[in-house]
Amino acid sequence: MAMPAPPLAPLAASRAAFAASVIALVALTSVLLTPSFPWLVEWPDAWRLPISEGLDAVMAGLLGALKPLARGVAALISYPLSGANALLTGLSPVLLIGGATALGWVLGGLSLAALACLGLGFVLASGFWVESMNTLSLVTISVPMAISAGLFIGVLGFEFPPARRVILAVLDFMQTVPTFAYLLPMLVLFGFGAEVGLVASSIYAAPPMARNVLLGLDRNDEELREAASMSGATRLQSLLLIELPAARRQIMVGLNQCIMAALSMVIIAAVIGGFQDIGWEVLQTLRKAQFADSLLAGLIVVVFAVVIDRMSASLSRERPASRPEGLVAIAACTALGLLLFGDAAARLGTLGVFGGMVDRLDAALTSFSTEHGAALNALKNTVMYFGLLPVRIGLDGAVLPFTWGVAWTPELSWAVIGGSVALGAGLFAAGYRVAGPMLVCACLTLLVGVTHLPWVAVLTAVLMVGWVAGGLRLGATLAGLMTLVLTSGLWAQALLSLYLAGVSVVTCAVLGGAIGLLCATSATAWRLVRPVCDMLQTIPLFVFLIPALMFFQVGEFSAYLAICAYAIVPMIRYTQHGISTTPPDLIEAAEMSGATGWQTLRDVRIPYAVPALLLGLNQTILYAFAMLVIAALVGTSGLGQQVYIALADADVGLGLTAGISMAIMALVADRLIQGFAEERRKALGM
Repeated sequence: MAMPAPPLAPLAASRAAFAASVIALVALTSVLLTPSFPWLVEWPDAWRLPISEGLDAVMAGLLGALKPLARGVAALISYPLSGANALLTGLSPVLLIGGATALGWVLGGLSLAALACLGLGFVLASGFWVESMNTLSLVTISVPMAISAGLFIGVLGFEFPPARRVILAVLDFMQTVPTFAYLLPMLVLFGFGAEVGLVASSIYAAPPMARNVLLGLDRNDEELREAASMSGATRLQSLLLIELPAARRQIMVGLNQCIMAALSMVIIAAVIGGFQDIGWEVLQTLRKAQFADSLLAGLIVVVFAVVIDRMSASLSRERPASRPEGLVAIAACTALGLLLFGDAAARLGTLGVFGGMVDRLDAALTSFSTEHGAALNALKNTVMYFGLLPVRIGLDGAVLPFTWGVAWTPELSWAVIGGSVALGAGLFAAGYRVAGPMLVCACLTLLVGVTHLPWVAVLTAVLMVGWVAGGLRLGATLAGLMTLVLTSGLWAQALLSLYLAGVSVVTCAVLGGAIGLLCATSATAWRLVRPVCDMLQTIPLFVFLIPALMFFQVGEFSAYLAICAYAIVPMIRYTQHGISTTPPDLIEAAEMSGATGWQTLRDVRIPYAVPALLLGLNQTILYAFAMLVIAALVGTSGLGQQVYIALADADVGLGLTAGISMAIMALVADRLIQGFAEERRKALGM
């Protein structure tokens, strides 16, 4: 039989049992007392702290003082932006496509050259060439700014260890704050215009660069620094001439992530207008329900993302030797194209060749919606009424005669409470000291709904789970952060966000875990799934809304589908990686003891992969929260909607409060999962 996974230490097991019991007891008590004390669910307005008003006052003074400087910076950066824009829109498309093809040849050989040529050729043929070059000009200026900031921050954290902890905490916070929250202070400082997106994308793209610079320098051997010192190099010479070049590969990974983050933020910044770029085209056509045009504009974004991703990713790998004759051929073809088709290409970039196809696609989509609208609505309503709605508002609110065919009664509520307590107590007595109390909690959550959970139960759960994951200090810190969300007056919106993110994460964990498991056990399946994952990870967030809106219109279900499509990739990747990298000696030992393939998978490979699975779950949660704000564009409620409302009203206090609240929730989930992953790694001796 297979070798069992290392059990939990007795102390950890008893701590988990105690925490689960406390959570269940507090949840049961607070649910029973809610009819008599409604404030256990709805935080009274009289108890609300004026956090958003305070932030608004502080930011008004700060931003007011900085506004003259910011306007000066905006005027300054407008020159390189205008120059890049004039250059990219003024040059012949043939010349730009030829240059991109040559760059692809140098970086990755024939395959990358063909990708660049075909990709930009598609952009030209689409008729959105000028809008695409406007987007590219923003990326061209924002990326060097982000790289410079990231390099400085990474080196600072490496050179000054006392500042390292603060820098990492700030980077964590920056990477969990919703993207729209970056735009609010920028909008106040710089006003409407392309400069807002430029500065916001630079700030947003700097953290991944800083992290990879810091990681690359950390990975250098200590002997490298000692050798530089012994050779008489100064600290600055050692850093610039030896250590940073030695960390080049990791820094190039950061460059790739930096460029992709900048492109994503530039597209998102289109929501404030002021620049006729491709992101604005996506947003406008979505608002007008012109889904074929929106899909075409979205495909251009995808093409840009894929081409830029492949080119920048090639910088971190050993490049094949480029044949000079290939570059000569590209130059000759570009020169001939300029001579024969220069003017025609410029006209094509404005008119495009897909007009008829777009019209036919619009007609086909309209026809499909008319013919299958009833089936699509039936699917949406089934998932909403029998899946999402009960989790959101509970069985006692979702079970109605016109949907379920029966009415929920107080007697049924008491039956659920009594049955769950009895079954949970039985499991606890049988030795399942964590599963029993957790069953009670799950039944109570399904009964009242996530949005009606008593806040005292939520805070207790955060405190106790944090205590189990990393000690009392971690639990108290995370519970304190959640208390800030509670007292801000946005608790109801926070629970709505928690509900939608939660159901999406559970869906991604189940479906993505199953796909990852299949890919770990089948090389053929991984060869088919991997390119799909690669493509999904390069698509900016806006684009995920298009197919959902095409078939299911505006609403919570479309947001749910978009979040799942965006957040499922990490779960697939980490599941596949964790299970497929089980040490061969463990598998061999299990097989020699007579274990079947299923037993080896269940008792050896999956338990060994738990740290990787938890990391995948962590990334899935962060991706889900990132998409929540974008999903507010299709009509969802919650913190994302508050950020969007604040952006429309230029309400910095409300926007920052909502953005920080969402960042706190993501940070709480991140720290809890990291704590459990670390505990599991220690148990496995990793």
